[in-house]
Amino acid sequence: MTRSRWAAWLRMLAGLGILVALVWHLGSQAFLDGLHRIDAATLLAALAIGVLTTVFSAWRWCLVARGLGLRLPLGRAVADYYRALFLNAALPGGVLGDVHRAVDHGRTSGNLGRGVRAVALERTAGQVVLLVTGAAVLLVRPSPVLAPVARFLASPAVALAAAVTGLLVVAVAVRLRRRRGASRGERALRTVLAEARQGLLARGVWPGVALSSVAVLAGYLGMFVLAARVAGVTAPAAELVPLVVLALLAMALPLNVGGWGPREGVAAWAFGAAGLGATQGLTTAVIYGVLAFVASLPGAAVLLGPALRRAAPLPAEQPAASAALPRPADGHPRTGSTGMVRQRGAEVPSAVGGGARYQAQTHGERSETPWSAGPP
Repeated sequence: MTRSRWAAWLRMLAGLGILVALVWHLGSQAFLDGLHRIDAATLLAALAIGVLTTVFSAWRWCLVARGLGLRLPLGRAVADYYRALFLNAALPGGVLGDVHRAVDHGRTSGNLGRGVRAVALERTAGQVVLLVTGAAVLLVRPSPVLAPVARFLASPAVALAAAVTGLLVVAVAVRLRRRRGASRGERALRTVLAEARQGLLARGVWPGVALSSVAVLAGYLGMFVLAARVAGVTAPAAELVPLVVLALLAMALPLNVGGWGPREGVAAWAFGAAGLGATQGLTTAVIYGVLAFVASLPGAAVLLGPALRRAAPLPAEQPAASAALPRPADGHPRTGSTGMVRQRGAEVPSAVGGGARYQAQTHGERSETPWSAGPP
């Protein structure tokens, strides 16, 4: 088994471990309550929010792709994004849909590497907006959850890690600037940085990317608040937003099973720290997971549509209408003894066989022709 497969299995097992720990400490009733509280109106609301977030996400992808010189119509981007969302929600790991979207667009556009980097930059833009907005919300809005978070961020270990990361970034930037004959890795890094400037920071790109990212984040927040209301949480929305931001940030961790795992753990912890109850937080996260999956269901139609069209039976061929045979004034076709119809002295195939005889005159000709009138 390759190293990447080992890493994927470890991430999936970590997500499963988080879910098992939650069930062990809080019981399975929180999961069951979340499923029982969902009704048809809630599902329709989730589908509507899903349309909003998917269209804006697809628009952000179009902007980034066009900034890199790739053609991507909005209609196709929306369909591919829905398919990716469904695959992310239905398959372990939570990123396989994005991988499929990136590879498919790269192949059809004729530049696989640039297509993959366009999806990576698009996803990065969304995560950056989430991080910036989340930090602003957590700093501006007072919440009981901020105390442990602030202590963690102010810990010496975090400060040391941030300092080391900053020094490494500066060292790499200085080395890239000084060296002309760069290695293959350095050239690849330069390409990524140049494409990031083109796909995200260009004058005609970044306003739309920022606007679409804010709209997508607002949709995610709205769906989480909806899930909290369905779970029975009556706290004001302003009090819920910091908790929701933490849960959304946890979803970015690659330790989930189709999105499940860290989201539920952080929601249970954050709601418990805010005095709303860990069970309420877990139920809210479960409802959000179900609503997110329902919002991605149009992607199943996009995924299965081509296969269903190929499997559909072809329409039956209609028989061609036979040419009408000319008839004489008396309405009876004229045939010869060989089953041929006489027309202006020539014989054409007859539509009827032999039988009784009758006499007919055709342009002065007299012939006896068999005619089937029924059994003898």
